[in-house]
Amino acid sequence: MKYQLALLNLVLAAVTFVHSVPISHDEIMENSAKGLHLLQITEDGAPVWKSDDEELEMKRKGINFFDVTETYEVELELQKEKTNGGASTAATFPAPSHQSEVQPLLSQLSTSNMQSYLSSLTAFNNRYYKAQTGADASAWILSKVKSIISGRSDITASAFTHSWVQPSTIVKIAGTKAGRAPGADDDGTGTVNLIEALRVLVASGFKPSTPLEFHWYSGEEAGLLGSNAIATSYKSAGIQVKAFMELDMSGYFAPGSKEVMALEADYIDSGLNNFLKQLITMYSRIPYTMDIPCGYACSDHASWYKQGYPSSFPYEAVTGDDDPQIHSSGDTTSVNGFSWAHSLEFAKMAVAFAYEMTV
Repeated sequence: MKYQLALLNLVLAAVTFVHSVPISHDEIMENSAKGLHLLQITEDGAPVWKSDDEELEMKRKGINFFDVTETYEVELELQKEKTNGGASTAATFPAPSHQSEVQPLLSQLSTSNMQSYLSSLTAFNNRYYKAQTGADASAWILSKVKSIISGRSDITASAFTHSWVQPSTIVKIAGTKAGRAPGADDDGTGTVNLIEALRVLVASGFKPSTPLEFHWYSGEEAGLLGSNAIATSYKSAGIQVKAFMELDMSGYFAPGSKEVMALEADYIDSGLNNFLKQLITMYSRIPYTMDIPCGYACSDHASWYKQGYPSSFPYEAVTGDDDPQIHSSGDTTSVNGFSWAHSLEFAKMAVAFAYEMTV
């Protein structure tokens, strides 16, 4: 969720502690009480303590990170149970084969609905995870998806609460058979893609064979907080996840550039990317291409990859042709290059992914 960053609330002294040995529970509690954040900046490096000011400066410089303040101890235990991070081998999936069922669903997707959803979301001053407006935005999402699933006893929608004010939102569709659960993710345009995909699937009476979940995360810009907390929780609980697809930004491609669906190239599962290539070819009017690597902790898919789950991330454009107005007051649908027709292709992928993975 590429939320706008709010102004800093407090000015703290710059503090950086680097650790080469495990951090104690007491140190975590003590530094957390001081308002410091334990950040994982590289895959293999030791985590460091940073102030709010330092964290914001890192984001301004384009340095991505995981905020592991609340998950460090759990993740340390999980690391003892595996020999290396991320998915070690490429996952395999059957080729998409349900065109006759999926195509009619795609025709039910509505850009007018997505515009309406986004209008409600952008009416909030910001969706910052520490702000009441962020909590209010999440409450709006939860209320909206609850209205969509009303009458379906096999579907639940709930808030996943965190220590910060803004909760994440999870919709769970029970499978008719026991099995692993694919998930899907969001932001702004990605958020409304998922809401609309959920609406179409529910309205069609779709009942997956294996469980299906839709997630909307809080705190992405502050170190993938929501997704990291949930992915770590799922791993710790032994929950199997068949596949995870993130939708983040989906509404823009630079004027004059080729319209494509860009597949992220790192911290993803190559087998799942191959499945997405087939899915895009079959169900989208635009082609796929590979993006340049986005680096460590660049978006929520990385949280699931870190826990060994197959993850993927189709993005609105090749990096450099994506929206240059993000994180600013200019991040609106009126920017030259924004296209609802383009965003619709990602909503199609959400429906097709959900159906082909779980039917």
